Amino acid sequence: MNQQVRVIKAQHDYDAAMARLSALMDMDFAPGSDEEIEIELLALVIESYEHSKVAPATSDPIDAILFRMDQQNLSAKDLVPLIGSMSKVSEVLSRKRPLSLAMIRAIHKGLGIPAEILIGSSGEDVVDVSSEPQYNYSKFPLQEMKERGCFPQFTGSIQKIKDYAEELIKGFMPDITSGNTTTALLRAPLHQSGSREMDEYSLIAWRACVLKKAQKFELHTRYVLSSITDEWLGQLVKLSRYETGPRLAQEYLADYGIVLVIEPHFKKTYLDGAAMLWGDTPVVALTLRHDRVDNFWFALIHELEHVRKHLTKEYTFIADNLDDKTRSSQEEIEADEGACNALIPASAWESAKVRTTYLSKDAIELADQLRIHPAIVAGRVRYETNNWKLFNRLIKLGGPVSRHFESSI
Repeated sequence: MNQQVRVIKAQHDYDAAMARLSALMDMDFAPGSDEEIEIELLALVIESYEHSKVAPATSDPIDAILFRMDQQNLSAKDLVPLIGSMSKVSEVLSRKRPLSLAMIRAIHKGLGIPAEILIGSSGEDVVDVSSEPQYNYSKFPLQEMKERGCFPQFTGSIQKIKDYAEELIKGFMPDITSGNTTTALLRAPLHQSGSREMDEYSLIAWRACVLKKAQKFELHTRYVLSSITDEWLGQLVKLSRYETGPRLAQEYLADYGIVLVIEPHFKKTYLDGAAMLWGDTPVVALTLRHDRVDNFWFALIHELEHVRKHLTKEYTFIADNLDDKTRSSQEEIEADEGACNALIPASAWESAKVRTTYLSKDAIELADQLRIHPAIVAGRVRYETNNWKLFNRLIKLGGPVSRHFESSI
């Protein structure tokens, strides 16, 4: 071989190789000659260089669908079971409506078009369309989630949200916790108290909203398991005395590596609060469903008792409907008793005059003695007597707790 073939590294090498290839193609040479071998080698190095400089052509998903329709003699009507309606079929084929993951899954299964070709237009990096999704994404509280800003980039009707529910939910979920996938989050056990079953999809959505907010907290201290003691809770409860007590409580918890989040409940969750783990960080979330000082402090301490006694790597989410009187598990009994004793020690409560007099002055006297908010005493009496008309003035003294968290709700 008179000329040595080299790897092409630059444009001038490519130009020279192309010129040499053109010259060889015009020559007459015998099979197996040096010239034939040189042509084969030049073709290889030229192809390698072109592949390194030019992005490979990608198949257009709509072209692939049209091609398969032509192969199988299908009409647009035949795509309705896969896409949803004639109007949707028309919009998809005219490229006015992007393929949803549900459509991609159905078309892949129905027409046998490779998933990677169909996924090319979806914007999804990793999608498994080989099996049915584990969840019916249209059952999530999509309208409520939209109203809370869970899908900030999406505009359209609720029906359109349902059409693209899988993408929207997966887009909202992935960055909830570093290292956790959407699937892992959805499969995590959802422990809940009470006989009234909470809607699973609404509960998952609420949990996701809570963890989104939890991510924004910058904690400078890691939680230590032994942090929560009776004395620690006693100091926390004394913050109720201050006008900004709920906010001070949030700062107090943060100093010990615990996140407090306020997130309104979703419909069908009947939820007052929950304790959960975000990695190794405890997160206490309250809904303020009953937006009162007494309820805030009881729900807060109740969830902290769960953090102290029950929250583990195997038991990572505990949801509470505190109105449900059928809660009878050992965990709930312990959390209720712990909260009651932390707010008003048993010794003080047993001798409290307000238990029999129901007088506001006696409720205030006990609150002053314990250095806590009088609404907490009033709430305890109302709960034990089941008379929710007592002490209305004291209950309203603290105003709505939500006003302390308006910027984060």
